[in-house]
Amino acid sequence: MQPADRSLRRTLIRYLFPSVAAQWVFALYTMVDGMFVARGVSELAMAAINISMPFISTLFALSLIIAVGASTIISIHFGRDEPEAANRAYTQDLLTALALSLLLAVSVFLGRGPVAAFLGADDATRVYVEHYVGTIACFAPSFMLAYYFEILIKADGRPMLATVLVTAGTVINCVLDYCFIFILPWGIFGAAFATGLAQVLVCCAYLVYFLGPQARLRLTRFRFSPGLLWRTCKLGVPSGITELSAGLMTFLFNHTILRFIGTDAVVSYTIVAYMNTLIVMSMTGIAQGMQPLVSFYHGQGSRGVDRKLLQYALAAAGLLTLVLAVPSWLGAGGIVSLFISADMPELRAYSAEVFRIFGLSFLLVGVNVIFSGYYTAVECARYAILISLSRGFLMIAGCLWCLVTLFGGSGIWWTPLCSEALCLVLTAVLTLRYRHSVQKAS
Repeated sequence: MQPADRSLRRTLIRYLFPSVAAQWVFALYTMVDGMFVARGVSELAMAAINISMPFISTLFALSLIIAVGASTIISIHFGRDEPEAANRAYTQDLLTALALSLLLAVSVFLGRGPVAAFLGADDATRVYVEHYVGTIACFAPSFMLAYYFEILIKADGRPMLATVLVTAGTVINCVLDYCFIFILPWGIFGAAFATGLAQVLVCCAYLVYFLGPQARLRLTRFRFSPGLLWRTCKLGVPSGITELSAGLMTFLFNHTILRFIGTDAVVSYTIVAYMNTLIVMSMTGIAQGMQPLVSFYHGQGSRGVDRKLLQYALAAAGLLTLVLAVPSWLGAGGIVSLFISADMPELRAYSAEVFRIFGLSFLLVGVNVIFSGYYTAVECARYAILISLSRGFLMIAGCLWCLVTLFGGSGIWWTPLCSEALCLVLTAVLTLRYRHSVQKAS
């Protein structure tokens, strides 16, 4: 029996609201670090946090690959009333995430110097980046497991609890940032330590829930299945690429900006990158909130319901884009002033101009991210990977190279708009093909 439209919308909103809120909170982690460091250390130290962002994005992306794949599989099993299979998938993927995070923590901490150089740190920012990356690396297991649990708790039917816990983590992070930067003061190390410690506390809170009697998902005996791991990763890769896209964009832009413009422009891009991360993660939140429901009804064979969920998610993405993108575009000067002191008026003016150009791309992000999430949820991984890989790396890199070749440094800021527009065309073509294949199959 299919749910009524009003009931379906209410159910989707119950998942979307906490999912988007949780994504905002995750986006605020590095933004809060940047604001405290800019005021408590220097703008140069804030730029170093931006240079370090690809590493943090990598942590979240790897966790998301496992978590979204696991969530999709678990939701399909719940839709088919197969709880034991859901528990086996949950247990194997949790231990996989833990093992991967420990390996990453040790390797990055020991190689933090080369990692900083690879990320694009120059002589002015190298020490800052090494301190920040090295400290965050020590907390890699907490970062990855907290994000894993945040996704899985929605599949377990408790989306609002995720919002409460990640919001608490952000409040703790803000308090610790103030204490470690302004009172002690520990500088950029204090910012990284505050963020890591907040993640540890959030991770512990998730463990209390999942080990308690109220959780449907339980740790259970399992036999390691390479097939399950492959299925998990295949389904999770599109969301991982979307998460990683902000880090990849930051990596490419930092290197290009340093080559064609200079270090001051990295400060400008740092501010824009914070807002871009907030927009992308908002759309990711909608996609993640939609996914367990779409997978559940897909597992039941209710195709009409999953298409309605897609329509509602696209409408929510359009509304949220207008709420976030338009005010930020109009208030670019005010946003820039939060990060750059008044005694640097030329940098403020340049950063506001850059923000307005870059911000045009915000209007197109939602459609591409939502469709990628939908194709993941219905196990059409090929289309999901193609959309995510195109918007997250291929088209960004291609447009960046072409525009910089044609227009020099000024072409950097038009790259996101061009790449998102090209990806939108790709998404439309794939959607037409998918609809044709579904109609043919039925």
